[in-house]
Amino acid sequence: MKKELIYKITIGVLLFIVIAQWVFIAVTRPKKVPKVPVGLKGKIAIVIDDWGYNSNNLYILDEIKYPLTASILPNLKFSRHVAEALQKKGIQIILHLPMEPVEKFRLEKNTIMTSFDEITIRNIINQDLANIVYAKGVSNHMGSSATSDLKTMEIIFKELKARNLYFLDSLVSSKSVCFSLARKMGLGFAKRDVFLDNTEDPNYIRGQITKLKLRSRLRGWAIGIGHNRKVTLELLKEVMPEMEKEGYRFVFLSELVR
Repeated sequence: MKKELIYKITIGVLLFIVIAQWVFIAVTRPKKVPKVPVGLKGKIAIVIDDWGYNSNNLYILDEIKYPLTASILPNLKFSRHVAEALQKKGIQIILHLPMEPVEKFRLEKNTIMTSFDEITIRNIINQDLANIVYAKGVSNHMGSSATSDLKTMEIIFKELKARNLYFLDSLVSSKSVCFSLARKMGLGFAKRDVFLDNTEDPNYIRGQITKLKLRSRLRGWAIGIGHNRKVTLELLKEVMPEMEKEGYRFVFLSELVR
């Protein structure tokens, strides 16, 4: 009887020790912290202007694995070739429509002037879109005078709406009537937030990209316009993967059209 009691006590003590050790291990064992996916900080559309003068920088785009939108000037030596190449690379294409600036210099052929009548403007748009057949939308090349002129923009917007094309206001004038007019006419519309490369200094461009990120984070999305320059494209190739890791998502311009 005494041996049986001792046996039960021993079993109980051992069981207590095992339970105590299990509790100790469970409490003190380092817990795995689940990796929290980086939250979306904002969407960003990058538009590269002024394609068509040459095809020098097309190769850089092969190393950029993110959505880009390219704005192509019409009826230049390389316009059609560049449009074909960009289409094959999966880049969204828009027509970079030459429009009258306040300063009348370095005008492209068939630049739309505020003095033109409706038939002339429509003919120019038709010719330009026939040259850039993949265009999903239109942006203004120069145009500080034209985008401030209600009559001219009404003619242009009427034609774009009939073709189901959106308009990107490069916003080269504080007097632009494009936003209010597009809303009134029910035209798909977007406007530039930041010019990335007013100078070709890489440090300046990095600073402009920082502004673009801030704008995207505050509003949820932003549109940056750069130009067909080697320094701009090389820098984008470098920073876009970093921005993605930070939580920014790159999209085609059409996704930000309102």
